[in-house]
Order: sequence, then structure tokens, then C-alpha cells
Amino acid sequence: MLDIPVIVAGGGPVGLATAYELQSRGIRVLLVERNPTTTRHPKMDVTNGRSMELFRRMGLAEAIRDAAVPRSSPMDVVWVTRLNEWELARFPYPDVDSWRDQIRETNDGSQPLEPYMRLSQVVFEPTLRAFLEQSPLVDVRFGWAFESFADDGEGVEVSLREVATGRRETKRCALLAGCDGGGSLVREALGFRWEGIHNVAPFYMVHFRSEARDLLQRFGIAWHYQSPSGATLIAQDDSEIWTLHCILPEGAAAEEVVPEQLVFDALGREFPLEVIQANPWSPHLVLATGYGRGRVWLAGDAVHQVIPTGGYGMNTGIADAVDLAWKFAAVLAGWGGPALLSSIEAERRPVGAGVVEASGGHMQVRFEIANAYDPVIHEATPDGDAARTRYGELITSLGNLENEARGVELGYRYRHSPIVCTEADEPEWTPRAYVPSTWPGARAPHLFLADGSALFDHFGPWFTLVRFTDEAADALLSAAAQRGVPIKLLDIRDDHARAIYERDFVLVRPDQHVAWRGNAMPDDPLAVIDRIRGAAQ
Repeated sequence: MLDIPVIVAGGGPVGLATAYELQSRGIRVLLVERNPTTTRHPKMDVTNGRSMELFRRMGLAEAIRDAAVPRSSPMDVVWVTRLNEWELARFPYPDVDSWRDQIRETNDGSQPLEPYMRLSQVVFEPTLRAFLEQSPLVDVRFGWAFESFADDGEGVEVSLREVATGRRETKRCALLAGCDGGGSLVREALGFRWEGIHNVAPFYMVHFRSEARDLLQRFGIAWHYQSPSGATLIAQDDSEIWTLHCILPEGAAAEEVVPEQLVFDALGREFPLEVIQANPWSPHLVLATGYGRGRVWLAGDAVHQVIPTGGYGMNTGIADAVDLAWKFAAVLAGWGGPALLSSIEAERRPVGAGVVEASGGHMQVRFEIANAYDPVIHEATPDGDAARTRYGELITSLGNLENEARGVELGYRYRHSPIVCTEADEPEWTPRAYVPSTWPGARAPHLFLADGSALFDHFGPWFTLVRFTDEAADALLSAAAQRGVPIKLLDIRDDHARAIYERDFVLVRPDQHVAWRGNAMPDDPLAVIDRIRGAAQ
């Protein structure tokens, strides 16, 4: 007998999002997190357009934005010698409202529905946790550690321990989601190892409070201030909370670092500050050898760890969470077939490999800039002026792909998925640009319809059959009904949308990826339905 349908191990962003997505589909969830409260470490500081689309579908986007950096703040990335000296280069990015205007004006399918958002993990986690604690379907237990599991094929026995008291409980669930971070005990119990590069570079982080905006906003409000010496200052709230990351010099001992002095040296002068958190850390570029098996599956940092360049860690994890959750819910509803859970690895592991590669590439750009560092850029001399000009030109020529890689963020495709009706002749893909396409496995393009509404907002909670023609859709709808697969028929008569969507019929999955498309009903509609639900023979 089951105690709960799903246990989610881990209460970070990915675990919280997994639990929220499951409960939104009517699934009861027990979420356990060994720490007594949400994180004090800032970690991620941007939620990209793809994640915001998914949060919009959950009904959370605006509430999360309310907790974030003000919508009026830009997302500029500024390179400086030091904050008390000279600006070298600037990559301007708009505020939320201006970005919304750009998205609406560029209605060609190439844009995300939602602008990016600056939001620290310190703020994000308690915001999402508060929503979960309002749900009658979720038992949120911080201070409870996952210890072990046993999957007997019919269910999963999970051993839990209350950290403060040592009290132990055993719970039986139908499915277990391992969202327990880079040191995942769930991954270790499954026997998967890491592949890739550990400890790419030694960093030191200082998370601090200061109202010295005469220095900290000397070049205006910006998201990142970066220095060729290897320091990055992140504005967490554009008011008083900041995070500095510095690459430690070779041979430097982290235990000897004085956090305040590190900040003063990196930014150029002393000023009043309060250290909130300070610690050494080192990023990894690694991918797990597996994403799960049987009734136990993984998401987030438990399966991929990247350098923060690009912001791919948590954002990839949010998409992992949505993918895992709708498939768990389909299996629990009875219509998800035996290949549905295994498709988690088939679909998401190549995405994880892609972001590991992209993150490493972005870091190489940072290293190239650091290797060109010449202390003369700090001098108020003609030689200093010339060096700063050369340095600014180098930075500008290298660009800022880490914050502009729409192809990585929006354009990943499930090329070899067992639950997608695949086609040959894949359209062009580049890391920088998202190429709108309904090629099966791709994310469906966002568009505003003639009435001003967003097409995504018309999709149903499960599958959506978008129809641009007067031809009947009964064959596919009847096949879905026969198998118990929920599909919403969405009739659209919009020539512009039809041109972007490329076919008269486009079947969109719960995660907004395309499962099948055609200009007529399929010859064997049951075969299509069985494939997309993971029950193809």
C-alpha cells in the first residue's frame, strides 16, 4: 500500500518546481529537504525566458517577478577596470517592460513569450516554497533528510531522517524524484557516476549588504559588473544586496582570505559593507552517466553541473522538473506507457550535455579576457588610455554569448526521443539564435495572435492539438480518447500563425514541445497516440 504517490528528495529550486508541477496536475507529493530552511547562498541570479514561460504556464510568473529585481531595472553587463576607475565595454539589455515591447513587436516566433528576470536563489526558493505550503496536495518537510530507497518494481520504499531529532520514517511511494543536488544520494544509490571536468577554477564568493551606491552603481544600474582581473559583481536587488565572485590567484589559500579586503581590492576602494555569506567554491562541468531507472528518476544538479556562465544550471533544472513531473503524472493517471519514464533520459540527457558544453565555451571566453589582462589599464596615462581602448575592443569582439544564446536556452530539441513522431530534415540550429520550428521534438514557437493573446496561453494542461484548417480532427481525438490521453482541440484561424507553425495540425505536449505534426490526420492515429504516451510497440 502506498503512503504517497510521489516523494521529491531535495527542496532547492528544481525540487520545489517538481513538486509544484506535480500538485498542479492533482498529484499528492511529499517533499523532503535536509536543510532546515531555504538556501542562504545566492547561486543563480537569472531566470531565463524559457523558465519564465514554464512558470507562466504554472500561473506563477508575475508572483515570482514581484519578488525579483524591479521590472524597471535593466540587465546590462558592464566591463570595468575597477568600479572606481574606467568602463571598458558594455552589453546593454532592456528592463522587463521594454523587453515585453520588443517581444510583441518581433512577433515572428523567434522570441520567448516571457522576458528574462533577475532573481536571486535566496529570494526564489522561499517564494516558491510559500506557494507549495498553501497547497493541500503537498507535504513540505524541511529538516528531513533522504537516506536511501529500495525499488521493488511495484513501488519505492524510502528511508527518511529528521535531522534535528534523528527520528526515522519509512514511506512507500509509487515514484521517487531525486532533485537533491550535486551530492545527490539518490544518484549515488542508482550507481551513476560523473563524467567531465571537476574543479574548473578556484573561486571565492562574498555575498554582502551595502548602500554605497555611489561606488556600486557608479556606472548606472546594471546586472553584472565584470573586471578583466577575474572579478564579477552581481547586483542582487539594485539596492543593497550584492555578490562578488573572484578567481583566486594560483597558490592563494582560501582560508586566509579576508572577505572585506577581497571586496575592497576587487572594486577599488573601501566602503561600508556587511558580509552575509563568504566561502570558497569551485565549479564543475559534469554530466551524470544516467538520469534514472525503474521508478526513480533525477533532475537538476543531481545530473548536470555547470559553470554559472550562461545561467544554465537552475534553468535547465526547471525544464528537467517540468519534463519529469508531467511524465510521472501521466504514469500515475494510467495512460502513460512503459517508455514514458525512460524517455526522461533520452530527452533530457542530451540537453544536459549541451549546456555543459555551452557553459564551458562561455568560460573559455572569460579566460581569454583574463589572460589578456595588463595592469597598465589601471593607469591614468596615455599608455593606460591605449590599453583600455585595446581591451574594450577585445571584449566587444568576443561578445557576450553567455547571455545571448537563445538557441541553447529555447532551441534544444528532443532529436532521438522515443515518444516523438520524428522527422528527417532537421532545420538549422545555432547556439545564438532560436530558429522557430514545429519540427517534432522542438519547442513550439511563441506567437501573439491577431486578437493580441499569446498562443501559449490557449494550450491545454496536457496535450493540445492546434488546428489551422477546417478539416476534421476526429481520427486523432478518438484515438486519444480510446487510450485515455487528454487532448484539447485548439482551433486557430490566423494566417501568420499558420505560416510559423508550418502544418495544418500540430500536436503540442504538456511541456510545450511538439509531439507530431501533419497536413492531414495520420494514417494510423492509434500508433501516433501510443508513441507519444510511451506505449509504442
